[in-house]
Amino acid sequence: MITRIVSNNFEIPDSHTMDVALSNGRYSSLKPVFEKEPQELIDIIKASGLRGKGGGGAAAGNKWQIVSDWEGTKYVVVNADESEPGTFKDRRILSLDPHLLIEGIIATCYAVGSNTSYIYVRGEYEEFSDILQDSIDEAYEKNFLGVGAQYRVDITIHRGAGAYICGEKSALLESLEGNRGHPRLKPHSPKPEFYFNEPTLVNNVETIASVPFILENGAEAYRAYGTEKSPGTMLFGISGNITKPGIYEVEFGVSMLEYIEKVGGGVKNGKKLKAVIPGGASTPILPFEMLKEARLDYENLRDLGSALGTGGMIVMDEDASMVKALKNLLRFYHHESCGQCTPCREGTSWSDKILDRFVAKRATMEDLEMLRSVSKTMNGKTICVFAPAASGVIDGFLKHFESEFLECIV
Repeated sequence: MITRIVSNNFEIPDSHTMDVALSNGRYSSLKPVFEKEPQELIDIIKASGLRGKGGGGAAAGNKWQIVSDWEGTKYVVVNADESEPGTFKDRRILSLDPHLLIEGIIATCYAVGSNTSYIYVRGEYEEFSDILQDSIDEAYEKNFLGVGAQYRVDITIHRGAGAYICGEKSALLESLEGNRGHPRLKPHSPKPEFYFNEPTLVNNVETIASVPFILENGAEAYRAYGTEKSPGTMLFGISGNITKPGIYEVEFGVSMLEYIEKVGGGVKNGKKLKAVIPGGASTPILPFEMLKEARLDYENLRDLGSALGTGGMIVMDEDASMVKALKNLLRFYHHESCGQCTPCREGTSWSDKILDRFVAKRATMEDLEMLRSVSKTMNGKTICVFAPAASGVIDGFLKHFESEFLECIV
């Protein structure tokens, strides 16, 4: 079941060093890349069906095309601000195969016409950031980067300050510009993001790390994995009440229950499976009854009322309290709201405090109705998707596990 495209070198000792990376295929995709015109590369990415693996799942080729067509100095920004609870896949690339990311950045910059890339790394990732910086230095020494390269690309690491909201691409760019990390209003027509008013491509770490395989082996080689609408593979994380927590790369479309049993080793200590949060803490929970139909692809999980998100599954066994689980998540949302939009700033705070009464088993029916009302107010009335995500999480718990909340009402 495990398929290795991005994770192919993860288990090789010292895979983060240049000599080991070169001996195991890194930078080999650049020769065929530079033999092609930039538009040819964009067309290959479009044909591959590569989708963004940072949560949204947007078509990568279309984003590349928009930036390529835009006039001006262009930038490529890699989103390594991995702060979603339950998600810890990008740090595997940063620490175990950073040269794969660098290789993907060079190819991406060439395709869209950029000579400058920034990697925005989560502030807490100091160890992984240091490993990445050493690899970037090695790439400069070997003339894969900088003035001596066949195509000049300069890469700079920018470390964030621990704000979850800066994982949202426009807030990330605001932070990168030196401003407070507030999301921007989105245009109604297709446009790139902008860094200091210049067109900018923002892609997640794993998305860029998938590029070398596609450009070296072709679109069809990538489409040989996954489903028609969700082609390829993804680094799926699995944590919680699971026997073998970790990061495992499998193709899109595999059965979630099969993944949990065969790859994750099943629920820990022989307990029964109660529920799964399928794609990181921002995706609605699914009860066991619905997991029989669940597959690891964008369309299936959307049809089930949840989302693939970042692929970070959180497994809950029969002993898990859904009330305490929701309280834990809402405490996180309350803490991480940037405060720009009133429905989000007040709604995350209010819902967090309401859950205190449920945890203490002194809630009322009015509290339950108020929680539903606050959730409705947060959904679709803010600049970014932070509040709607929190709303979806609340609605999912109340829809599937209402009885546990009713038990907390006096």
